[in-house]
Amino acid sequence: MLVSTLQAVELDSKNRDPKYVETIITRSKKIIDKLELTDSTVYNNALNILANRYFKLNDIYDKRDSANARIKRSALSKDDKAKAQNDAQNEKDAELYRTHFAFSSDLAMFLTEAQIEVIKDGITFGVLMVTYNSTLDMIPTLKEEEKQQIFIWLKEAREYALDAESSNKKHEVFGKYKGRINNYLSKRGYDLTKERENWYKRIEEKEKANKK
Repeated sequence: MLVSTLQAVELDSKNRDPKYVETIITRSKKIIDKLELTDSTVYNNALNILANRYFKLNDIYDKRDSANARIKRSALSKDDKAKAQNDAQNEKDAELYRTHFAFSSDLAMFLTEAQIEVIKDGITFGVLMVTYNSTLDMIPTLKEEEKQQIFIWLKEAREYALDAESSNKKHEVFGKYKGRINNYLSKRGYDLTKERENWYKRIEEKEKANKK
């Protein structure tokens, strides 16, 4: 990380509602603060990169929503409106894809891979490791290759969740991948209903033991 040779990252706050900017900065600080950075230059640049990503996502989704609103008000036929809305959705997806990898690349100029992982987990509320650890705890007999596959899918889910437009949408992304994982485990011969029941029993027994 050649921090000293890099140009400072400017906050993309021009022509934005000051209250909205303040909200995004506060949200971003909560995530960046987890890194416990001592270099103010690194801290400020990482903070601005994260805040700017939130701004960019908001711009992308606002553009889609504005397009859909115009389409809805237009005199187009039902079929033409559907096509126009689909085009707006595709344009949104293309822009998300174009900008997705730049976020990690920009952070990599100032942070380590491990630190970037912390940021990604912060943006997605730590769902990756919570889900992974819960699955391993629920099914202690999982094989190593099964654990690896589950982790790979959850990391993939996190990449999509990073670009989701709201907390609910982020959780929806993980929900879809949890369904994929459950189908995978069922095909591997695991009785998930039974595994879950036994897991709840172990948790209950542990809680009782701790109260003694």
